[in-house]
Amino acid sequence: MRAVIVAAAVAFIISLFGTPVAIRVFTALKAGQPIRTIGPASHQGKKGTPTMGGVAFIVATVVAYAAGHVALTTLPERQIAQESPTMTALVLLGLFVFCGVVGFLDDFLKVRRRNSDGLSAKGKLLGQLVVGGAFAAVALYVPSTNGETVASEHISFIRDVSWLDVGKVGSVLVFVFVIMSMSNGVNLTDGLDGLATGASILVLGAYALIGFWQYRHWCGDSDYARLNDYCYQVRDPLEIAMIAAAAAAACVGFLWWNTSPARIFMGDTGALGLGGLIGGLAVATRTTLLSIIIGGLFVIITMSVVIQIISFKTTGKRVFRMSPLQHHFELAGWSEVNIVVRFWIVAGIFVAIGLGLFYSDFLAVMG
Repeated sequence: MRAVIVAAAVAFIISLFGTPVAIRVFTALKAGQPIRTIGPASHQGKKGTPTMGGVAFIVATVVAYAAGHVALTTLPERQIAQESPTMTALVLLGLFVFCGVVGFLDDFLKVRRRNSDGLSAKGKLLGQLVVGGAFAAVALYVPSTNGETVASEHISFIRDVSWLDVGKVGSVLVFVFVIMSMSNGVNLTDGLDGLATGASILVLGAYALIGFWQYRHWCGDSDYARLNDYCYQVRDPLEIAMIAAAAAAACVGFLWWNTSPARIFMGDTGALGLGGLIGGLAVATRTTLLSIIIGGLFVIITMSVVIQIISFKTTGKRVFRMSPLQHHFELAGWSEVNIVVRFWIVAGIFVAIGLGLFYSDFLAVMG
C-alpha cells in the first residue's frame, strides 16, 4: 500500500506544479488550440488556449511509477519479488506514452497548420493500430518467469471466462480493439473543460482499487494460490494499482488547471494516452467486458457519434443537435459547467456499478 500512496503523491505533486510550466512553454511556442467554426459559438473564446497538456500528466505518471517502485523495493516486509520494471508496467506505460505520441502528432499538425485538421482519421487509426498491435504481441507472447502473460487468451468479464477461449491471435485482435475503442472514446469525451479529465480520474481510481484488491487476493501469493476460485489469476497486480493510482493522481493535479475556464487542454496527446492506458488496465486486470460498464460514460458518448452518423447516412436526419453528446446539451442551452458536473455524476454511477459487480463476484465465490 505504501508504494501505491508514494506513486500517487509524487504524480499529483509533479502534475500540479509541472502543468503551469507546460502552460508557459506551450504558450511561448504558440501551441494554441485551433477551434472548429462549426461547434458551439461559446467555444470560440477558447481559441489560443495551449494544448498538448497531456504531456504533463504522462510524464508525471512515468516518474511517479519509478518513485513507487523505489518505495516498493525498500519495503523489508515485501512478500513477493518482482522484476524491475515488470512486463506489465512496460505494456501499460508503453500504451500510455505511445498512444500519447500518436495524439501529440495530431496536436502538432493542428498547431502548425493553425486549423483543426491534424492527422487524418485513417492516419490516427493506423497509429493506434500499430501501437495496440505491438503491445498486444508483447502482452500475449512474452511470459514472466512463472509463465503468466500480461493479457489472457480468454475474453474476460470480472475474471477470464473459461469458455471464451479465442487463442493468441484472437486475443491480439481483442486487445487492439479494446485499445482503439477506449482511446477514441476518451478522445470523443474530451471537448469541454475538465470533462474527460474528471471522468478519467474516476475510471483510473476504480482500476487502482481493482488492482490493489487483486494484489491482496493474488494467485501469485502462496497464501492464496491453493484457492483457485478465490484468488485472481493476473500478472503483477500491485504494479497495476501503482500505475492506475499514479495516473489518476496526475490527472487530479492537471484538473486544477484544466477545469473551467481551462488554462490548458490535454489535447489528443492526453486523450489518446489516457484511453490507451485505460484499455490496457482492462486487459491486464482481466476485466475487459466489465470496462464497458466502468467506462460507461465513454461508451455512451462514443455511441452518440455512431448513432448520429448512422441516422444521417440512412435517413438524412440527425438524432442529436450535434455529436458527441456533450455538444447536444450545449446547443440545448445547458451551461458548460452543468454538463461537465452532471456527466461526472454519470461517470461516477457507472464506476460504482462496475466496482459493485466486481466485489459481488468476490462475495459469490466466498459464499
